[in-house]
Amino acid sequence: MSKPHDKTATGSTTGSGSPAPSDRNSLTVGANGPILLHDVHFLEQMAHFNRENVPERRPHAKGAGAFGVFKTTADVSRYTRAALFQPGASTEMLARFSTVAGELGSPDTWRDVRGFSLKFYTDEGNYDLVGNNTPIFFVRDPMKFPHFIRSQKRLPDSGLRDNHMQWDFWTNNPESAHQVTYLMGERGLPRTWRHMNGYGSHTYMWINAAGEKFWVKYHFHTRQGMAFFTNAEAAEMSGSDADFHRRDLFDAIQRGEHPEWVLSVQVMPYAEAKDYRFNPFDLTKTWSHKDYPLIEVGTMTLNRNPENFFAQIEQAAFSPGNTVPGIGLSPDKMLLGRAFAYADAQRNRIGTNFHQLPVNQPKVPVNTYMFDGQMAYHHSGNAPVYAPNSGERSWADETGPMPDGWETDGDMVRSAYTLHAEDDDFGQPGTLVREVWNDAQRAQFVEQVAGSLLGGVRSPVLERAFEYWKNVDAATGQQIEDKVRSGMAPEPAEGMGEG
Repeated sequence: MSKPHDKTATGSTTGSGSPAPSDRNSLTVGANGPILLHDVHFLEQMAHFNRENVPERRPHAKGAGAFGVFKTTADVSRYTRAALFQPGASTEMLARFSTVAGELGSPDTWRDVRGFSLKFYTDEGNYDLVGNNTPIFFVRDPMKFPHFIRSQKRLPDSGLRDNHMQWDFWTNNPESAHQVTYLMGERGLPRTWRHMNGYGSHTYMWINAAGEKFWVKYHFHTRQGMAFFTNAEAAEMSGSDADFHRRDLFDAIQRGEHPEWVLSVQVMPYAEAKDYRFNPFDLTKTWSHKDYPLIEVGTMTLNRNPENFFAQIEQAAFSPGNTVPGIGLSPDKMLLGRAFAYADAQRNRIGTNFHQLPVNQPKVPVNTYMFDGQMAYHHSGNAPVYAPNSGERSWADETGPMPDGWETDGDMVRSAYTLHAEDDDFGQPGTLVREVWNDAQRAQFVEQVAGSLLGGVRSPVLERAFEYWKNVDAATGQQIEDKVRSGMAPEPAEGMGEG
């Protein structure tokens, strides 16, 4: 990574490189006099300090990351021609882990979904895989995304987070049930980032050398083993060390304990998506492992801490729109929305030319027809800035069917997905509760949900929440309602109120 500052030089310099007069004393009229406006070095220092922070990410503000390597250990070339997934390939990469709802200064051990974002510096350009530690998400249409994030943030009057607001959104959007079930279960409190799985969550397209197309889902399974906090442990850690997850990852790598994950994929033949029993592009759904078993691909190892957190982690910019040959998007509406929104968020957050920052630069030559804008420190000299041109600068000109495209037809509509045979919002979370969890996990889940509902959730949202969970699983939903009602303060007797 770039190191523009020479630490061996004597003294310091201004931003323009000339020797700085003093980093301890400002220029004044006499020892006790006023500071002078022409103390350029002081003004430069203060002006920069006032702009030292960039706007934090709206979701995923609190996080950290590390560099590493991805090694492809299996042969999946029958499914994709992407260079990083060819047998024996070794690719430099960056991983960033985060919470979703909390701000930059919030504890990173709160109950929340964890971001699991990866940047692969491949020899065909950068490939970004932007996922979470759960294989599904709360909503399936990007129009709802800003509303969802606001519902998890803060009230407009008090500036406080609010359980009622969260449950109001969730119960008005029953598609959230699968992800909320995950969140309220033990996976909502990973003990460390090293001890959690990661998922691409969305469905992506793989294309092989012959042009055949497949649909894929990514699964990163931790080799450290899954481990979780209890509510009490997480609450204690939030108070004693708000940066516990950040500290744990950095210290482990510094000790030489390099965390590893095994990447496996589920692969669906292209034509099977149309009639699969669940909509395979619905982000609130998973694919059955019986239908599409895991296929191992390779290993991800994080072995190098950042040298400068701001430059290499805070300025790191990820977008699922960053794909490489052999990998494409899918009809997943959330993925298509994010392909625009994530890159645009970085343009707002860190500037028009965020892709020119060292941490975001690809390892291959760039020949782009995007020019100028804020902080353009790479340029194309006096080469033509338009295409087509009569100079010697090349441009892209593919026509006809696209190798990573898919067919579609129909009227322009605003509509939910067409339902597949077994599509519904409560079936998969119900299976998770009844068939995947054991009795202890179900009991812990009931305690967690009931505690959340007792935290200020009011009618009619409270009644909707009871119905929400009974739709997931009747017995568990009833247990939640009984627990909440037994913990509620009794209504004042008639005539016993204030006079």
